[in-house]
Amino acid sequence: MKTSSFAVILTLGTLGLLTACGGGQAAEPPAAPPPPPPPPAAEAVAAEKTAPLEAPAAEPRMLQVKLEPKSGSKLSGSAMLMEVEGGVKVTLSVEGVAPGGDHGAHVHEKGDCSSPDGKSAGGHFNPGGHDHALPATAKRHLGDLGNLTIGKDGKGSLEITIPGANLKAGDPSSFAGKAIIVHAKKDDGGQPTGNAGDRIGCGVIGS
Repeated sequence: MKTSSFAVILTLGTLGLLTACGGGQAAEPPAAPPPPPPPPAAEAVAAEKTAPLEAPAAEPRMLQVKLEPKSGSKLSGSAMLMEVEGGVKVTLSVEGVAPGGDHGAHVHEKGDCSSPDGKSAGGHFNPGGHDHALPATAKRHLGDLGNLTIGKDGKGSLEITIPGANLKAGDPSSFAGKAIIVHAKKDDGGQPTGNAGDRIGCGVIGS
């Protein structure tokens, strides 16, 4: 009996010491991880998927034209047409023309140089329905390019920017698909087409 009582007292004393030292407290559980961020709203995802991509800016068009002789002339040459801000820049160069003098040049309404006299190109390109005039006049045929001067070597050139024109396929003010004509005489600005005479050079402007 004495031994059992002593064991009970020893056991109770040991439990008391453990309790005093905190040995009887349970360990704290680890902190829970933060919740994941909420998914993006369905509307935002849909808008991101359906947002149109910006199309890259189109490069300005440039068209090269080869001129062929008409009406028995020996003219040869070329023209470069390039879209610029607000219009089309036309650079025209010819040779093989009788030395000296001015020669009218125009964009004509049809891209057809098949006839020997160049008349298959039709009349002046005039989508605005204006009277014929020289380039200094704002309201004129859109195809009125003015005159180029031929030097003693039979060569001549003309550089002019035509406001309101473009090179877009199918556009009402486009030079694409038309023709460039060089005439035998000076364009004097008179009606209906400047009294510029025969067509001595013709070149089809590509479309």
